[in-house]
Amino acid sequence: MDRLKVGILFGGTSEEHPVSVKSAQHTAKHLNTDKYQPYWIGITKSGAWKLCDGPDSDWENGRTAVLSPDRTMRGLLVLDEGHYDPISLDVVFSVLHGKFGEDGAIQGLLEFSGIPYVGCDIQSSALCLDKSLAYVVTGSAGIATPTYWIVEAGDKIDPDQLTYPVFVKPARSGSSFGVTKVSEKEELPSAMDVAREFDSKILIEEGVVGSEVGCAVMGSGADLFVGEVDQITLSHGFFKIHQEANPESGSENSTITVPAGISPETRALVQETAKAIYRALGCGGLARVDMFLTEDGSVVFNEVNTLPGLTSYSRYPRMMEAAGLPYAEVIDRVVALALAGDRR
Repeated sequence: MDRLKVGILFGGTSEEHPVSVKSAQHTAKHLNTDKYQPYWIGITKSGAWKLCDGPDSDWENGRTAVLSPDRTMRGLLVLDEGHYDPISLDVVFSVLHGKFGEDGAIQGLLEFSGIPYVGCDIQSSALCLDKSLAYVVTGSAGIATPTYWIVEAGDKIDPDQLTYPVFVKPARSGSSFGVTKVSEKEELPSAMDVAREFDSKILIEEGVVGSEVGCAVMGSGADLFVGEVDQITLSHGFFKIHQEANPESGSENSTITVPAGISPETRALVQETAKAIYRALGCGGLARVDMFLTEDGSVVFNEVNTLPGLTSYSRYPRMMEAAGLPYAEVIDRVVALALAGDRR
């Protein structure tokens, strides 16, 4: 049987470029090459597309390639000695994170090109990356969210109206880039400046007393598979593992436990809440839903990562592994969902 031709996109122009490369490297180790013929497409920080042999240290020296917008061709155009050679693709598995990876941009390009792709569609990708919009939708669905304020470019906010601590963050960014914990009002202006380095739209949230829990979700509609719940224990500060100097060896202020040390009843509540959030936001394929578990046992929505980290140390594959689904099988399932046109 012919192998499926899978285009794997990685790298990208967002601040999460290094994490995406690591996600691709972990994917390469677990991709079944008896089933799949991979075409590795790395995107440099400057936005150049390179067809390469894999996400190794030399990938940026690959051949120039572009995604064909012609639906009758459905694949890549690769520059070779002054002309472009076509390569057809059956499906694309993007492991791009953050801006242009999780905001609907690459999903729109793939929709235009007519190529099936893994993960959430344009609408749900854009909705989930904008935390303020995600709060509006999930709040309307009856799901608890933190108390929050939206500050657009040029807006002012009265620091005396806030109850501290608060978290100041870019509305449309990931992996805690640009996030600051503000304990008193004098710290607010500098925190706003940091967040604006990443986005003109700022979200301010009241701190939620409790621990952070997460749930890996896969599938569509009523047919969802969820991983084991994980739980983050902090010694200080807030969770930001992708910004550590050496995240493979752990975080200097946090410990992740999977399965979480919670009761079966609380575990079921977290998983059901994650599924409700996933459905409310129109997610499909795969996503990681992050929540807070408060001291009284209630669950509060935090955010959704529609293309979660897939590195050796990332939470999504670890939660699925704990539920009996190794990463190689995760790949098989999400690719099958994409080919079935069943992301939602």
